[in-house]
Amino acid sequence: MFPPVERQAPGAAAPTGGWHNRAPGRMGILIEVAAAAAYAVAAWAHWPAPTRAQPPLYAGRLVPLALALHAVGLVYAIATPDGFDLSLTNAVSLVALLCVLVTWGSGFLRTLPGSAAVVLPVAAAAALASALIVAPHRFPYAGEPWAALHIAIALCAYAFLLVAAVTALLMTGLENRLHRGLPASGDGTPPLLTLERYLFRLIAAGFVLLTATLVTGALFSEEVFGKPFKLTHKSLLSLLAWLVFGALLLGRWRFGWRGRKARNLIVAGSALLVLAYLGYKFVLEVVLGR
Repeated sequence: MFPPVERQAPGAAAPTGGWHNRAPGRMGILIEVAAAAAYAVAAWAHWPAPTRAQPPLYAGRLVPLALALHAVGLVYAIATPDGFDLSLTNAVSLVALLCVLVTWGSGFLRTLPGSAAVVLPVAAAAALASALIVAPHRFPYAGEPWAALHIAIALCAYAFLLVAAVTALLMTGLENRLHRGLPASGDGTPPLLTLERYLFRLIAAGFVLLTATLVTGALFSEEVFGKPFKLTHKSLLSLLAWLVFGALLLGRWRFGWRGRKARNLIVAGSALLVLAYLGYKFVLEVVLGR
């Protein structure tokens, strides 16, 4: 339920003003490259190793440093003199930052083996892509009251639910190891039932945020287009994802759904969200060139 991407009128002059109107600027690029390097070192430090039970002490300090650098770099990339640049690379980078923030804040980087090996390299690649791939897409509704709130809530919902999907996949791997009689990697790994409780807390928070996303999207659409719902691929996929997560939470509460069935629904709902926004932007910006 995000607004459509702005299209430049035929024959309109390209934005002028030099480097800062085309890219995040040299300072922004350097900051995002530094963030990518910090993510990479943190991923290496958190990588599961049989010779150590816990990551080294400096690993926990690198993640907040990388997050701070990444956030500052994204300010340079998104808040340009020509307006807000919400290109595909900037959107992916912002979602990756929020996913690292949720994973780090929830403690999963420390307690769930493999989570750092997934989210930190992805965040490093996203930060580099945002700095080096320049394809501006200006957000035309930055002045609308509901627009910024809608996008902020939606990105947070995506982050919570994508982290839940990563957690579900890692839990499946841990379960498979236990079924084969192998120990879980890492002495500090919580029991699967404890991880599952944490997982459903992420799902519940993400579902609340996703509900707020749909509501603010309807209010924004009503204000700008005169109708609360525009039937697009994006809105339809978002609604389907909301139904999947709603059914999952209802099944958990009413029928005690858990285990592989619940985790499959989490991955399916998260895949719908990825297609709803990032996939939609990929088709528009890369495939169709709009």
